Amino acid sequence: MFSGTGFSVLVLAAGVVALYVGAELLVAGAGRLAFGIGLRAATVGVTVIAFVTTAPELFVALIGALDVSTDIGLGAVLGSNVANIGLVLGVAALIKPLTVSETVMRRHVPFMVFAALLLAVLGADGTIGRLEGAIFLSVLAGFTGYLLYYVGADPASVVDEPDAGEGIRRRDIALVLGGLVALVVGSRWLVGGGTELLSMLGFSDLFIGLTVLALGTSLPELAASVVGAVRGETGFAIGNVVGSNIYNVLAVLGVVALITPISVASETLRFEIPALILFTVVLVGLMGYDRRLSRLDGGALVIGYCVFVYLLFP
Repeated sequence: MFSGTGFSVLVLAAGVVALYVGAELLVAGAGRLAFGIGLRAATVGVTVIAFVTTAPELFVALIGALDVSTDIGLGAVLGSNVANIGLVLGVAALIKPLTVSETVMRRHVPFMVFAALLLAVLGADGTIGRLEGAIFLSVLAGFTGYLLYYVGADPASVVDEPDAGEGIRRRDIALVLGGLVALVVGSRWLVGGGTELLSMLGFSDLFIGLTVLALGTSLPELAASVVGAVRGETGFAIGNVVGSNIYNVLAVLGVVALITPISVASETLRFEIPALILFTVVLVGLMGYDRRLSRLDGGALVIGYCVFVYLLFP
């Protein structure tokens, strides 16, 4: 018979696996659906894949906010965004240097920086309420409209993407639905197991969100970016993280704040949010220097993430 701690570890592990499987199903199904209606691979990476890999953060944040506290959701978003930059891109760059496309640098990176700064400004008074949530979602709507404009102006051709324009297939819809079910189940297990385990060890809800839950929900981005790097699709790897960091702030916190106000602790304003901005600015500086992330850059990002996690411990 498992002890309370042992059972919590099993539930936590099962949640991570379910989130990973769900995200993989979503990525596969949504990616094929996007190609089927004529989107380019680069556009799919920054938009469709980035959005569906944000689904774990959304489910974890919502369930955590409703079942435990809003600290879970805020911690998961902040921790996941830092992990996306420091761990996901760092590991991907260590595998293979990443080339940054002009399109991503010019069209999408500014929105990632703006989202991080907007979070700092709207959370400065210690609360992200329904008004702030509406602002996040309004900016998200503007960003989405901006992307759709360029998608319409620059559609994929059959020469560029052999699968483009094949239409919607039932198998792809089934993959998306199966992925959503796995994400719902996995989110509940991850929140339940991770919260109970670290609570027994005396850690706060914010710390739980920033570490265990953030790492768990970053698995889809890690998997997608590492696979992209291994296959030589380095632009896809970067686009996935940039898009995911935008959606994490604007979509996840926007939706959660509309449902229930999010409290922002003074410690978060002093450390976690500035850390996110610092990681974001450093990433932009590294990418802007010569439009690539080298293995040296990747190693520096991973070390920076390890330092961030170390400083989180009380």
